[in-house]
Amino acid sequence: MTPSLDERLLQNPSDQPITILVVEDNVGNFMVIARMLSNLGIHCEWKTSGYEVVEFAETLSKLDLVLMDIRLPYEDGYGAFRKLRQSERFKNVPVVAVTAVTGLDQLRQAKLAGFDGFIGKPLNPDRFPTQIQKILSGIPVWEYE
Repeated sequence: MTPSLDERLLQNPSDQPITILVVEDNVGNFMVIARMLSNLGIHCEWKTSGYEVVEFAETLSKLDLVLMDIRLPYEDGYGAFRKLRQSERFKNVPVVAVTAVTGLDQLRQAKLAGFDGFIGKPLNPDRFPTQIQKILSGIPVWEYE
């Protein structure tokens, strides 16, 4: 049985909150995501572009998950994802595509690129907490509806 998010948070040996990097260029979308993560007791950081994501992530003391928009200014989510995977520190950090460009073809493209999951926008506030819980527990989420 998969432990609940509350159980996982209680088992966090570092006593540091779970940290999620949200790479999202739309402030409204970020605010919705940040609010939902905050309700789960999760700390989030924000980057508005794929450009210099690795450099920004290096400044974080802890990183448990990256939620990556695909369509970003300066450098898209695919480029930022490739750079994260080239970094030894972030090689095993799950990166999930979170995008309004949805459908089976987009999901397949993200899977082929090596993303660890896919969540389509608009985010469903009833499903999002469970999706995040699954991802943090090592269960992939591939949903676009």
